[in-house]
Amino acid sequence: MRLVIQRVTSASVAIEGEIVGKIGQGLMVLVGVREGDTVDDMKWLAQKTVNMRIFNDDAGVMNRSVIDVDGQVLAVSQFTLNASTKKGNRPSYIHAAGHDLAVPLYEAYCEEVATLMGKTVERGRFGADMQVSLVNDGPVTIIIDSRLKE
Repeated sequence: MRLVIQRVTSASVAIEGEIVGKIGQGLMVLVGVREGDTVDDMKWLAQKTVNMRIFNDDAGVMNRSVIDVDGQVLAVSQFTLNASTKKGNRPSYIHAAGHDLAVPLYEAYCEEVATLMGKTVERGRFGADMQVSLVNDGPVTIIIDSRLKE
């Protein structure tokens, strides 16, 4: 699994003009599931998401997690995170997981983060054409890939 985590002051996701998920201060997380990803990958990434110290402490040092700042999380599925651009100019998505794997792992990731934080995770709708808006704070953007955890 691959995540793009952005520290935000606000973020939202809309479908056909209707906002379906919205947060204030917290993390906007794009979630990409690949063939071969497992529940262990999902759990490792959920732990990383909620414990990553990318919020400033009183001294202005990134030393606090989203839990520490009582922030929120908005998670949006994005299969294009798995694009291969090695050949030509048209990305290939051959390594992106199909619905049978991707939907359960995306949903499980959202539920695991919610459990770890003790609050609801806002989310988009898997497979929908979504419009994502955010104010990246910093900017701070972190990419995490479960296949690079060792």
